[in-house]
Amino acid sequence: MADRINQVARKVPTWAVYIVSLIPVPVLLYMAQTGGLGREPIGALEHKLGEIALQLVIVGLCISPLRRFAGVNLIRFRRAVGVLAFIYVLLHLLVWAVLDVQTLDRVIADVIKRPYITIGMAAFVLMVPLALTSNNMSVRWLGPVWRRLHLLTYPIAILASVHFIWLSKGFQLEPLVYLSVILGLLALRVPALVKKVAA
Repeated sequence: MADRINQVARKVPTWAVYIVSLIPVPVLLYMAQTGGLGREPIGALEHKLGEIALQLVIVGLCISPLRRFAGVNLIRFRRAVGVLAFIYVLLHLLVWAVLDVQTLDRVIADVIKRPYITIGMAAFVLMVPLALTSNNMSVRWLGPVWRRLHLLTYPIAILASVHFIWLSKGFQLEPLVYLSVILGLLALRVPALVKKVAA
């Protein structure tokens, strides 16, 4: 089964992953303009974009364990998934700042005064260097530092899931499921990270 998946994956161009993964953007924009996202379309659009970003972060975290434990090799798509996650986080941020809050003063005030926004912004800031270095030139230029830099993916995932939990009203199971999945995927990496540190 894994061999079959790997054969199919080798035939899929990376650009196709970008195109397919970005299809929800125009669909959500259309729904927001035509009433398909309910009575508060801006808030719903903001939420949907952020949730897709978190899902892509989780997909990225799944790629290494899939290769290690199931023999499914999707490593060639990992960089694209990371870039797509950043794109959706950026869109999520822009909808919140431009369409929802609308003024720079209020954006800054919310980042300072609202802890869940502070955490979300911290995750975004950590993603910026990863997005900027997601290219072959940066891999060659940074060398071993590149891998250490991209370990920021782990705190980013935790911060993003806590941000989701915090902004959810009341007890919501879905954000807790996301956090549990992320913690489980990170736990799978602990033995390998311990070996690296010990070496």
